[in-house]
Amino acid sequence: MSTEPAPRATLPAERRARLLATLRRDGVLRVADLTTELDVTAVTVRRDIAQLEREGLLRRVHGGAVPLETPGGAPGSAPVTTPPARPGDERPGATGQVGEQPVTTSTTGTVGVMVPSLDYYWPGVVRGMEDEARRHGLRVVLRGSSYEAADERPALERLAQTENLRGLILAPRVDAGHGSQVARWLVDSGIPHVLVEREATLAPHREALESVVSDHALGALMAVHHLADLGHRRVGLVLSRESPTSRKVAAGWRAACADLGLTTDEHFERLAPDRHSPEFPGVVDEIVATAVGSGTTALLVHSDPEASIVAQRAMERGLAVPGGLSIISYDDEVAGLFSPAMTAVRPPRDAVGRAAVDLLAKRLADPDRPVHRTAISPQLMVRESTGPVPDGRETH
Repeated sequence: MSTEPAPRATLPAERRARLLATLRRDGVLRVADLTTELDVTAVTVRRDIAQLEREGLLRRVHGGAVPLETPGGAPGSAPVTTPPARPGDERPGATGQVGEQPVTTSTTGTVGVMVPSLDYYWPGVVRGMEDEARRHGLRVVLRGSSYEAADERPALERLAQTENLRGLILAPRVDAGHGSQVARWLVDSGIPHVLVEREATLAPHREALESVVSDHALGALMAVHHLADLGHRRVGLVLSRESPTSRKVAAGWRAACADLGLTTDEHFERLAPDRHSPEFPGVVDEIVATAVGSGTTALLVHSDPEASIVAQRAMERGLAVPGGLSIISYDDEVAGLFSPAMTAVRPPRDAVGRAAVDLLAKRLADPDRPVHRTAISPQLMVRESTGPVPDGRETH
């Protein structure tokens, strides 16, 4: 008899999130490939594709699925026909203009873009960049970095050699030491640049670099206040240990707890490892057990897949969502696909991408303008996973 542990079953919401990520990356879904990749039957894959088609997120074809032909839209809408490029690909943009008149630059050219991921979260940001770049007669050349990259400067130096490069838009690591090195390289390069979903300063006087970010702290604050309006006093926070966004989400959550007068015995905070790691299931069990044991009635979880797994484990333990535990997810990539549909904070991905290109175009038009730092507010999408404090649970 084999002693190999049984593989962990993939949750439907997590599986569909992977389908959408693959569609955005490759521009097509093939049932034959996905059965092997996901270790499920062809019937299961076809059922997931059918559900995503009903949600208006793709179009079924013989043997798989393709994106809808209508591009753009808010996060959660249909993917664009041309998916985000893989590292090394070049994606020229058209020169057509829509809406308001773009800033006039002296010549057309290329914008080099470097982001740490080409599947989850970033495709929506990149689509916004591409749409805005077309308005300005620019094209986007996309490169992928990595959250684990020890030094991103070699990749930036290669990107800087792009023909007719007008500027850079990038999301580098900004941890101690590394961030200051990248900031110094950008300034010394003389290439106009905008940080996206990152902020950095230059030593010794902490001069800020141009940036566009989602106000993630505000998003977390809105989420906790929504739970408080429903009567929740014991609110927990679960963060992705690997994500740079976690720090700002935590700051907003703590600010909300201070606003509401929640003491340390009325809330708890956990950092979760990568959800594909062996220790993740045990951490989820500990989170659910802590919530039950402490009388916690609501959780804010970053991000969607982690929130779905926490909700699933809570329900397996007999804790109804939202009847026994309200859950808000942070990101809203696939939160609406879970059952019950999850209340979520939706960062303004498309708007962030557009604003980054617009900020760069204005810098090209006026090199002497002051440094601008733009923060764009997220939205709270209220759905079925949050409700009033259940009878019999502590509220004060």
